[in-house]
Amino acid sequence: MLLAGLVSALSLAGCAPAGSAPARQPAGSPVRVVSMNPCIDAVLHQVAAPGQIASLSHYSHDPRATSVPLDWARRYPANDGSAEAVILAQPDLVIAGAHVSVQTITALERLGIPLLQTQGDDSISGHKAQITQIALALGRAGAGHALNARIDAVLAQSRWRGAPISALIWQGGGLVPGAGTLVDELLTHTGFANQSSALGLAQWDILPLEAMLENPPAVLLSGAGNMGESEADTRRMLGHHVLDKARSAIRQAPFPSRLINCGGPVIIPALEHLATVRRSVEARP
Repeated sequence: MLLAGLVSALSLAGCAPAGSAPARQPAGSPVRVVSMNPCIDAVLHQVAAPGQIASLSHYSHDPRATSVPLDWARRYPANDGSAEAVILAQPDLVIAGAHVSVQTITALERLGIPLLQTQGDDSISGHKAQITQIALALGRAGAGHALNARIDAVLAQSRWRGAPISALIWQGGGLVPGAGTLVDELLTHTGFANQSSALGLAQWDILPLEAMLENPPAVLLSGAGNMGESEADTRRMLGHHVLDKARSAIRQAPFPSRLINCGGPVIIPALEHLATVRRSVEARP
């Protein structure tokens, strides 16, 4: 009922001409863009024009979840992803991921507000295609091209040409990304062999500490794994006495969860971080 009343009120206020067909594309570049996804926020941070953003995902206001600088994100209102919050921002373009409620889609169509649902597989090429898709929708093709060029430059700089070394990304609670994930591709690119496959783990899986130590990687990349976990929880996990005994055999390095949560422009710092770790491993006997 609340949504129906909101749609009706905004329709009468002139958000869309009565009886007109929903506009699938804005007449010009959109000036009030609403993002429903924190990873789209990260792309907007790099490609949107000043003043083009009307609202960001509420995750970007959360220091535990954001993939963009907090001071930048808090310049803009946040939405919780509900149809009501999105429509109240009076957007002329809404950008979301693959999963959007039917209620939200129906409300946006009724008001003639274009919805762009980004597509692409979880790979470097897929994320670059998503950047291009968003930039074109914003009328910012040049900014999208520049961002993809920066990703290509870091890819060239971080490519490891020697023998790979076994590694495992082991986040809080034992969360491990496996084959088919973006971070698996980044590991391979920077000279690591993801131990996940050798352990028989799924694409995203949970690996207990004891099971990890039965077949340990040469390098353990660890960090807080989810928004509900505090840094104290992470320190407790990494300070476990069993893991402490294995420090002489396993090289450990931090891998912040912000480098896993999103792709797009986050590919750049993730590659830089992994390349730094790989070089440090090679430099130490």
